[in-house]
Amino acid sequence: MTDPVQIMWTPAGMAMPSLGSRALVDVHDGDTPYVKMPVRMLSVDTPETTADTAEQAERVDKEFKQLAAWMREGIAPISDDLAEFLLPKIETGHAGSLQFAQGTAAAAFNTENIKKRLAEGRKPGKERSIFIRTADDHFDDNNRLLAYIAPNYSKKELADLPREKRPTFNLDLIAEGWAAPFIIYPSIPGELDLPLLLRAADKAVKDKKAIWKDSKTLLAYEYRALEKLHDVTKKKAEGHEWEPGEAFSWRTRYCVDMRNRELHGPEDYFRVPPIYRLWLWPQDVKEAIGQLNLTPSRRLAGADSRAH
Repeated sequence: MTDPVQIMWTPAGMAMPSLGSRALVDVHDGDTPYVKMPVRMLSVDTPETTADTAEQAERVDKEFKQLAAWMREGIAPISDDLAEFLLPKIETGHAGSLQFAQGTAAAAFNTENIKKRLAEGRKPGKERSIFIRTADDHFDDNNRLLAYIAPNYSKKELADLPREKRPTFNLDLIAEGWAAPFIIYPSIPGELDLPLLLRAADKAVKDKKAIWKDSKTLLAYEYRALEKLHDVTKKKAEGHEWEPGEAFSWRTRYCVDMRNRELHGPEDYFRVPPIYRLWLWPQDVKEAIGQLNLTPSRRLAGADSRAH
């Protein structure tokens, strides 16, 4: 059973016309071109495959092991507490390879799952089209559409099927353990969908499914941050000076504990269990404090004098 949360949100997104199950580039009439675009699935974060090959993943293994040594030496610009949390995951010597293997498996699951669910209950060649619902923020910094995607059901099917029987593909990734929850303000699931996500994530973690099977797993957002931290630290280790603000450019998002609305600094996210993390960009912190009635943690407020 999940812990009760104190976050309630009414999304301002919208449902888009179905784009179909095949890529389409066409012009309907003079002012209505159809384009294809990448979709960043909302509220989920699957392991990265940016290494591209197993050989390149082994390079990341070495870089992360070197980063661990820099952390031990006090060269890396990271708090002692966060370093202590991350070191067991990157001193293994195979953190990059594990991430790449998990990311490859997650992509395979997502591909097969989408194909299977679009074909369920349909004649061959008559697969369902895809339903798309956008978020409060429509695009990310890489110009990808931010959305929840699911099979497109008829009105009758929607009336007959309970919500948990027609999950989004996003939720499928969470439920099968191939993605960590990654909810970023203001794109918070609504009051009916958030409990579904939390229950699915909680069960996946407790059942040690997929990425949760290995205690040394780096969540994808940790992996990306550590790649940046490696590059920042390498510059210092090679005797170069950091530009203003560069030392902490590897971590920017604040983290809210959805159970008590407590706001944590960028290097204290690990104090919140993964399924209850709500992320805030720095520019959204002031607004979110008012909208969600957040309270700063003792460390963030300066009441805890231990080293950051």
